[in-house]
Amino acid sequence: MSIFKFIAACSAAFALACAPAAQAAQEQAKPKAAAKKPAKAAKSKAKPAAAPAAPDPEADEPDVTASAVTDYDCELGNKITIYQNAGDDGHIALRWKKRLHRLTRVATTTGAQRFENKFHGLIWIGIPAKGMLLDAKQNRQLANECRNAEQMKPMEMPPVQTSAAPAAPQPQL
Repeated sequence: MSIFKFIAACSAAFALACAPAAQAAQEQAKPKAAAKKPAKAAKSKAKPAAAPAAPDPEADEPDVTASAVTDYDCELGNKITIYQNAGDDGHIALRWKKRLHRLTRVATTTGAQRFENKFHGLIWIGIPAKGMLLDAKQNRQLANECRNAEQMKPMEMPPVQTSAAPAAPQPQL
């Protein structure tokens, strides 16, 4: 017998010997897979019955009843409205593009008023001369040169003080 015939006979015998074992393994695997599917279905059915998630103050629109309203006119015709409660100095509601956002005060060392909403990525920075709205997620300005009615008024110059006594002449050297 040649070596090739011997290898062919061994591989055929091995295939016949393994075939019943492979078929039994497939039959055992089918009930396991069928048992797993109902467990997954039971899990998916249990999820909708779960309690509703806690409300997220930054994601939900705030209530602006009884709030002081300040309208800002910005560059490029943009408009921003800020709602502020007298008793709550740590939060504001900002209306931008027909959407109301709740922003939380962030401490600064410069004295500027900085409010952030991390969920939407909005940052409002207010200084005495103007305000600006930034998008922290896209790293760009949304509105700049925002001024309310009070900031649009021309600044009054302090009166120039003139002294009653004439200035003493400077000695020449």
